[in-house]
Amino acid sequence: MILDWPDCVNARDVGGLPTVDGGRVRDGALLRSDRHDRMTEATVRAVRAAGVNRILDLRWSWECAEFPSPFAGDDRYRHTPLLNDVLDYVPPPDGYVPMLDHNQARIGAAFRAVAEAPPGAVLIHCHSGRDRTGVLVALLLRVAGVGEEDVAADYALTDRCAPAPMLKTLAHLEQRHGGAEAYLAGAGVTAAELDAVRARLLA
Repeated sequence: MILDWPDCVNARDVGGLPTVDGGRVRDGALLRSDRHDRMTEATVRAVRAAGVNRILDLRWSWECAEFPSPFAGDDRYRHTPLLNDVLDYVPPPDGYVPMLDHNQARIGAAFRAVAEAPPGAVLIHCHSGRDRTGVLVALLLRVAGVGEEDVAADYALTDRCAPAPMLKTLAHLEQRHGGAEAYLAGAGVTAAELDAVRARLLA
């Protein structure tokens, strides 16, 4: 569901996505967007009214300083950078394979921040709401049991995106790492934290 936040792009609730066992992602559990520094006071109030109790900012520190979040002083805000401070790879245009392979510890920490969040909606964002946000949301959805095609279709709702890059990324996740759960376990995520994410996301 697209969220009525006119100061943001790519703002939506991923609730309603089906799982492979016949379940569905709960409405109002997981939200995603781009950066928040352009939000008006009315949109900031709307976010708070939506029951968002955890905001994960996946950006680098310099991005946070240059484009500060209006929520940075809130208890609900957590800065959890998804990428290492210095990239040792060139991001390809056709997927996020190097992002997975080179940033596993930070991706695991961001996943854990969702697992440990208080009750209420979790809002995840980066700068454009596309790449870093897309990868973390994909992992969360796969752990919840959403199929690869549906994860990629949700990713393709993002501005200037198509399903193919996410499908390639998810195929690599399976072939190289044994799937989302094994990848996250390699990043130190526990079985209890995986269960906590499922309980949060599933209706």
